[in-house]
Amino acid sequence: MDAERTDDGNPQAALEQRAVARHLLERPLTCAEHDPEMFRLIRRHEATVDRWFTQRLGYRLHVDTDTARLYKTTYIPEHRPLRVVGRSERPLHQLEYTLLALLLASTASGPAVISLRDLVREVRSAAAEAEIDLNGDATERRAIVTALRWMIDHGLATEIHERVETFVTDETADAVLRVRPDRIALVPVPALAGATDPDQMIEHSERREVTRQWLRCRLVEDPVLYRSDCTDAEWGELRRRLGEEASTLDVMFGMSIEARAEGVAAIDPSGRLSDRRFPAGGTVGHAALLLIERVVGMHSDLHDGWITVAEVVALVTTLAVPHSRRWAGDLVEAPDRLTDRVIELLAELRLCERSTGVDAVRLLPAAARFIVDPDPGAAVQPELW
Repeated sequence: MDAERTDDGNPQAALEQRAVARHLLERPLTCAEHDPEMFRLIRRHEATVDRWFTQRLGYRLHVDTDTARLYKTTYIPEHRPLRVVGRSERPLHQLEYTLLALLLASTASGPAVISLRDLVREVRSAAAEAEIDLNGDATERRAIVTALRWMIDHGLATEIHERVETFVTDETADAVLRVRPDRIALVPVPALAGATDPDQMIEHSERREVTRQWLRCRLVEDPVLYRSDCTDAEWGELRRRLGEEASTLDVMFGMSIEARAEGVAAIDPSGRLSDRRFPAGGTVGHAALLLIERVVGMHSDLHDGWITVAEVVALVTTLAVPHSRRWAGDLVEAPDRLTDRVIELLAELRLCERSTGVDAVRLLPAAARFIVDPDPGAAVQPELW
């Protein structure tokens, strides 16, 4: 199929369908009020894009009058946390996840309008039933507000009187929320059904028996699909059909494929489809780039380059010295915390892995494509891995 044309031969429709597919891949829950023009395109091209996702990736698209939900039912990436919307875009921590789940459960059946006080009362009641200890302190209140803000930012609730943030500093504060039980019901993924823990949910999501769909999902959802992620049969299937997969991903998302002996990556030239862009600015992104270069200098063979986390902390501490005026002071003064954030970033991008036994890490092959020149203005060299 021509990457610029659809079944009806309309090049404009092809561009719109690709834009819709890219948008839904990045924002699987899309509300009309947040992006009216995109939602209009979703409605216009629903049939074609739904067929694409269903046949090629095993996903399912639900569209109603003002909401679109893409259910990613073939594969759930392990390193894809929910994030706070805003400048920090940090992952939700465990208490925030717990309270978000309790908030969703407490609002899934209505009412459509509820006060913050009543909602908090419902959450604490649900927590008691689930034998979850909540103590009502400021940390808990901050976590409740963070979870509520996630719901508001994703169109699941709206503030109609006062703001929920006041609850952080005043436990007597109140607000009035309009909730969308119909949208809340769309949030859970099918793999949650019958799952008793995260590992079981991920296991339920795996549909490796549909090999081609599963491989495409890995290419689309993961930064890199390594040879070691696949069985011999799966790897052979992917290599045989690499040209066809490249064409499919180009038509749907405008992605291109880079293949090496160690693995395959689907590259988005714009960089907009990734949850975490890299290279990236800021303290953590810069430290991660410099760390890659330093570790590659120590261990030219990335496969055997295990180093302890204590050694990584020492390296990060050393790297921070010449950049202390430009890097965030709180992270420079806490090299352990900076190291954890750097390792988290590299692991999420599948550029490093952390040992489950000895507390050690090693770079993975794709990290070599991000070796930087000592000149801080030099470009990244993408051809190295």
